[in-house]
Amino acid sequence: MPWWFFRRRARATASEAELVNRPPRRSLGEVALPRLQGSRRYLQEQPYLLPKDLGEVNRLDFQHYVLRSLMRGNYLAPIKQPRRILDVGCGTGQWAIELAQEFPEAAVVGLDVEQTKVSSSPPANYRFVKGDVLEGLPFDSNWFDFVHQRFLLAAVPLAAWPGVVQELARVTAPGGWIELVEFSIHVSNFVPAGPATERFLELAGQLTALRGLDSEGEVMRSLDRYLEEAGLLQVKSQRIQVPLGDWGGRLGSLLSLDARETWKAISVPIAARFQLAEQEVRSLIERAGQEWNELQTKWSFAIAYGQKPAAS
Repeated sequence: MPWWFFRRRARATASEAELVNRPPRRSLGEVALPRLQGSRRYLQEQPYLLPKDLGEVNRLDFQHYVLRSLMRGNYLAPIKQPRRILDVGCGTGQWAIELAQEFPEAAVVGLDVEQTKVSSSPPANYRFVKGDVLEGLPFDSNWFDFVHQRFLLAAVPLAAWPGVVQELARVTAPGGWIELVEFSIHVSNFVPAGPATERFLELAGQLTALRGLDSEGEVMRSLDRYLEEAGLLQVKSQRIQVPLGDWGGRLGSLLSLDARETWKAISVPIAARFQLAEQEVRSLIERAGQEWNELQTKWSFAIAYGQKPAAS
């Protein structure tokens, strides 16, 4: 297995209390790239495509509510009364906060490279921990009863995915569950796709490939395999296909808005990398949104979950 993207450092495991009191890691580098309306803030030392700023915070919260509606809940794994829950790449922490509210007796941890939003009144059983799954998770083995990871396609290099899922399995307690939720930017995931959609996805695919990220939909197709290779049992997977655009009603309209805002967020690095006018890229996005309604395009994402074998 190629490991050059999986930058696992020597792990220093710790209890939850130690993690909460640990001094913060050094700040990750960042660069503000110019755009037509203000600027966006991007992490320099990460392969992550999307910005880390207030606009992205708002979009991620919006996306969370859309996904929760599409899934009719926050998870599919048959968890019961987990004692410890981990959300890897927690973003704004909204998913983890809602799980902390649903399971008030559980200790819930949200992990990300930085805390993008500080809740004014988070549940007492929720904690944020700063960390990077590409460097190894700073937790003891066999610790969490439920480990969740969603939409890290733009953050985890393709070569690192098997190792990342093995790391999720390491910190999962025997009998605990892992759930992965992912999407694809490959044109085959937009059915049917018009010329503007195809052109934008071609540019986005080239940019993701340059960063070592998945541009061909391999991750979305392989979630169940990653879980099985990590030793999980009872692995289940499913693909959820939904209308993209106003033609699909309220949820289709909301999903279209989220997709367009996501594409706008990566239009800055696309324009910079390929020496295009940002307005040209934005015009592609607007035309793509029109195509989704004209062609009644559908978009899909995948969910897979599995259980770590119980201790013998």
